[in-house]
Amino acid sequence: MATPITRVEIVQAAFFDYLKSAASSENRLAKDEALSAETTLTAGQAVEIFEDQVMSRLLDVAARELKKRNEGYYTISSAGHENNAIIGTLLRLDDPCFLHYRAGGLMMARSRKTPDIDPILDTMLSYCASIDDPIAQGRHKVWGSRPLWVPPQTSTIASHLPKASGLAFALRQARKLGRCNDLRDDSIICCSFGDASANHATALAGINAASYTVRRGGSAPILFLCEDNGIGISVETPPNWIRDSFSNRPHLKYYEAEGELDEIWDVAEEAIRTCRKMRAPVFLHLHTARLWGHAGTDVETTYRSLEQIASQEALDPLLVNAHRLVESGAAEPSDLLAITESVQHRIEEAMEEAIKRPKLTSVEQIIAPLAPYDESICREQSRMQAAEESRNRIFDNALPERATAPTKRTMAAHINSALADEMLSFPEIIVFGEDVGKKGGVYYVTANLQKKFGINRVFDTLLDETTILGTAQGAAMAGLLPIPEIQYLAYLHNALDQIRGEACSLSFFASGQFTNPMVVRIAGLAYQKGFGGHFHNDNSIGALRDIPGLMLCVPSRGDDAARMLRGAIATARACGRVIAFLEPIALYHEKDLYKDGDGQWLFDYPHLQEMLLPGEIGAYHPDSNDLLIVSYGNGLRLSLRAARRLKHEAGINARVIDLRWLNPLPFEAVRRHALECGRVLVADECRATGGGVADAIIADLAESGFTGPMRSVRAVDSYVPLAAAANLVLISENQIFESAQGIAR
Repeated sequence: MATPITRVEIVQAAFFDYLKSAASSENRLAKDEALSAETTLTAGQAVEIFEDQVMSRLLDVAARELKKRNEGYYTISSAGHENNAIIGTLLRLDDPCFLHYRAGGLMMARSRKTPDIDPILDTMLSYCASIDDPIAQGRHKVWGSRPLWVPPQTSTIASHLPKASGLAFALRQARKLGRCNDLRDDSIICCSFGDASANHATALAGINAASYTVRRGGSAPILFLCEDNGIGISVETPPNWIRDSFSNRPHLKYYEAEGELDEIWDVAEEAIRTCRKMRAPVFLHLHTARLWGHAGTDVETTYRSLEQIASQEALDPLLVNAHRLVESGAAEPSDLLAITESVQHRIEEAMEEAIKRPKLTSVEQIIAPLAPYDESICREQSRMQAAEESRNRIFDNALPERATAPTKRTMAAHINSALADEMLSFPEIIVFGEDVGKKGGVYYVTANLQKKFGINRVFDTLLDETTILGTAQGAAMAGLLPIPEIQYLAYLHNALDQIRGEACSLSFFASGQFTNPMVVRIAGLAYQKGFGGHFHNDNSIGALRDIPGLMLCVPSRGDDAARMLRGAIATARACGRVIAFLEPIALYHEKDLYKDGDGQWLFDYPHLQEMLLPGEIGAYHPDSNDLLIVSYGNGLRLSLRAARRLKHEAGINARVIDLRWLNPLPFEAVRRHALECGRVLVADECRATGGGVADAIIADLAESGFTGPMRSVRAVDSYVPLAAAANLVLISENQIFESAQGIAR
């Protein structure tokens, strides 16, 4: 019985049959001659593009062969999209590219510009998940390269558009500061995606942000390359949907490319030239075909008829382009056949080589680039301080450590001063978000920073958290150190994937070759005395703690906030880390600890060389050994008040520690204090089920062999209601007091 022929074989057969049977043109073009009088594309360029397209196509075929042999692990192909090689040819190496997963042709063309790169072997190594893959080193199949300025994308359901727009926005400022020296003043950003992904909220956010930037008088030189194959896995895109949706948008120049190789070249050339000259976003709508389904496991006949499949195969760009090259006289059929056979030979050799190359074999290898940290380098940052003369100017001759009436100040004031000092020391720092500029923040934490440092370094953004975090990523890749503000913790969930799926994964999938260091300031947690309801009193940090590689810190008092912010900025600068700096709103302007008017929650501004780094906890009543209370944020004040009552009312001497760092948790320090005290109570202000840290701390103590009594008090699994009802779902001083009594008896 004959083996059924596959759609891959059908497409390949049609291509080879044409090359073997085609007649040569009577007119033979020289390499430097244009394909026609209307184009700038020369015969030599066209043949090189064809070779790049053949490499992409045959790599796709090889990927399916590797899968059959259980040696390869990726079969989402670029088949049908190979005309993106034209854009790869037209772009420069100093035009960074954020690429769709069907960018094989573009990557082959881009690689041609750097002779030291072998794109065939590199792609094979990625298919085989080899540690020798030069970008992801076996962690994933990605299109990425440091020499080619292609940051890796893993699942580009448009989630890369905001950061691509962010880089376009940040280029001008970065160049002014002498950053991003490998890019020129007229470099542009290219960002490719599919027609289905164009509907995604993150795609629309990225496109909107670039247009908004230009509307506000800024620069956003980005080429949005929409590769339209008319279908998203099995869901068809309505006819003309992309044209209708994007051709008439303000501040977005639209170009549409289809037809012959040289016709696409001419449109793409004009689009790139416009983007480079105007420093504004351009939308290039490239018509493509999708061959062989979404991926190797996709059974296309379940949603497309054979007639529909065959109609797509007739649009095969390799076949169409071969016709154009032969009929124009740019190449002989035998030339194109020789190119194809040569590429096939290279691929076969690379396949056998890649199969033999080593794979990841240890946890240490896998996670090495996930959360790099070097304490000694971080501490060196504390020596990099601005001159006192500059500080006097910024602080109007009223340095915060010498402030009078009173010298002790609130958390909001300390964060403001620390931001000013860090911005003065490090000119690459930019601060931005909703209302942070003119207004100085909803809680005035960034008050007067724009006046001190100007609108290029402290600026307001549009109201969209996805754009804010995308801007941060792009700015960080441009060499700046962004400190974006998310106005409320609850708002972060609108854009969490920009941290989880994008920012924190970059170093991991780039093996540390690309990083996007940043400190994301987030106003959050509860206890705002009835104000705002659940959107302004979000007491769940579980989603943040779940993100691999993300560092999460929560200050509880003003001086610690300044020290921790310095430590967070030092860690971001030195180690390329993404850090969430969660600021308890209820503590911004808190002055008192035990009773109204005592002023015991006001603190002096710490010396400039003082910083707090991960693992450095706060310890209160360190000589008290009856009980250990573990807390953070608002819970620290509650715990200290409960500890005072325990001593005076029950004769129980409780030690209290402030975790400060919630990811990674300071387990070693907790264990040490727990062993000294023998009993542990965790006062966790966040929700009971996975919302906070109590479960992780108690589990670690149990697993490390701690045998003393352990308890926790946690907030109810509920949204936080308005007014006094909030007190019914949040932990209280009384709860901590009563639980501590129960465990200490």
